[in-house]
Amino acid sequence: MLRPWSPVPIEDNGEPLIALPAELLRLEPHPYAALGAPYGQAGCPFRLRQGVVERLLQAQDALQQQHSWRLAVFDAWRPLAVQAFMVEHALREECRVRGVDPQQASPERAAVAAEVGRFWAPPSADPATPPPHSTGAAVDLTLAGPAGALLTMGGAIDAIGEVSEPEHYASAAAADPSSPAADWHRRRRLLQEVMVAAGFCQHPNEWWHFSHGDQLWAWRSGTPRARYGRWAGDGAGAVAVGNGIS
Repeated sequence: MLRPWSPVPIEDNGEPLIALPAELLRLEPHPYAALGAPYGQAGCPFRLRQGVVERLLQAQDALQQQHSWRLAVFDAWRPLAVQAFMVEHALREECRVRGVDPQQASPERAAVAAEVGRFWAPPSADPATPPPHSTGAAVDLTLAGPAGALLTMGGAIDAIGEVSEPEHYASAAAADPSSPAADWHRRRRLLQEVMVAAGFCQHPNEWWHFSHGDQLWAWRSGTPRARYGRWAGDGAGAVAVGNGIS
């Protein structure tokens, strides 16, 4: 399934993938590793391109100027094998929730696959259409209090459905500014504001997903070319894979 940003050309700038610094809270154990996702020799998932890490720190500084809250990183770089594992996991889990047989072709299964596809990018090995997380440009994150306890945001990260859309609670918040929904909306807006101010763009379907430098970011920001392609390999042997378009 092609995304609106899939045609954006990529000219990878070669920035390294680096570990998140201690200033940024990580959700550990890593949620996908805990499910058995095959990271293998790929290394720690809590890594991003250098320029993306710098912008994350900017976002956290801006957040802490307003609150004592912190950013809490759920997921960062994701190799293709993990992307494939998680797409299949999400499909099976959503089929289970809806009482649909994931092994049997049916209109119901097709509907589940289409809904899952709104949130999970295909694990494409084509350099022209890398999943956002495979580039080291995308990060899934939420807000935490000063002691590291996660704040309620009105929906879990990776939830399938309208509840995950960034503005899902806007109407409820307007109708009753003192409601829990209003709190969730304000927190989502605050996360969005500090991330956008630091140069990120938000996924249109996911309140938790932001990126800088990938195709989605280029499409949403009106930038003619993406700065980061898929990051392949591990350790010193890792390479950035562009789509060859100049």
